[in-house]
This record gives sequence, C-alpha cells and structure tokens, in this order.
Amino acid sequence: MNVKTARRLILRSLRPCYTPARRGHRQSASQPPKHATRAERTGFSPASTSKYDWIGPADRLSNLRPIIYHIPENETALERRLRRLRQETEDWNHEFWAEQNLTFSQEKEEYVRSRLSSNGLSERDDDGRKRTLSSEEMAVFYKHFLDKNVTRHATYNREWYRRNFTITLLMAKVALHNTWSTLTGQTRGPGREKGNTT
Repeated sequence: MNVKTARRLILRSLRPCYTPARRGHRQSASQPPKHATRAERTGFSPASTSKYDWIGPADRLSNLRPIIYHIPENETALERRLRRLRQETEDWNHEFWAEQNLTFSQEKEEYVRSRLSSNGLSERDDDGRKRTLSSEEMAVFYKHFLDKNVTRHATYNREWYRRNFTITLLMAKVALHNTWSTLTGQTRGPGREKGNTT
C-alpha cells in the first residue's frame, strides 16, 4: 500500500467519527439510527430494536474493535454523559492508533527500502518475492521509532488513564443512582429495562 492510498483510507475511516451529534434531539421512526455514521465506518449495524451494546470486527487501520452503544429510551442525563464520554474516548483511541499504525507502517517501509538500497539490493529477489531484513536490523528501527515517539506515547497514556478514571467514576455514580432509584421505588418508564446502565 502506498502512502497516498494509506492516507485516503485513514481519512475515510476517521471522517464519520466527527459528525456532530445534535443535543437533545429525539429520533423519529423515519430517521436513520443515531449510530448510522458509526455503522458506516465499522461496516456493521445492530437492529434498531437491540437493547445491548454491539462490538464490531477489528478496524483495518487501528486494529481496535468498534462499539456501538445502546441508547435507552429513558436515558438519564448522567447515563447520557457516561455514554458520550465512552464514545468520545473510543473515537479518540481509534484516531490515535489509526494514525500511529499508519505512521509506523510508512516509516518501516522507508527504513526497509533504504537499508536494502544501501546494501545494493532491490526490493524483490530474483523470484519476485519481497526481501526482508534480519531481526537485528529491524530491532534498530523499532528502538528508533519508540525513542522518537516516547513523548507522544507518554501523553497518550496520561490521557488514557484520565479518561478511564472519569469513566469509572461516572459508572459508579450511575450504579448508585440506579440502586437508589430501585430502593426508593422510583420508576423510569415503560421503555427502560431495570438494571441496564449502558
């Protein structure tokens, strides 16, 4: 895959992630499901009657399995905040790894090409097979790539922990709120299943 094709793929893959959601918008039966743009990117779509989160096949660029989160009919503001943060975190994570994997592949190809040419070899052998480098030669590239991206990875890890800590706190709040509602006998309406916190 050449650089131009890879860039086109990553941009096409990321485009639906940033479709702005309309706040407070109720969906009618004639409109496509809220997860339609995500379904376009992932290539799968749960039935509109589904009451569960759906996990799709691994993305070809980020290697992450996308999730389409179930949206309950009577979702509370706290549950909506949790679901949106989980979705934003998933999209952020997908973007980071798709870009990182693309950069890694491009730099690896360039490194292999330059090493082969410096050794006076072409990219393919006499039988047409692609030449490879030894594990020792590739180890030099891997170390260089990691050293070059150490700050980027550290920043990613800090943000990843921050987001997961916030998600965990929100999940605890939702669980406490639902437990309190059950104990006090508060009902949530006919469209809401008991105990469903996603």
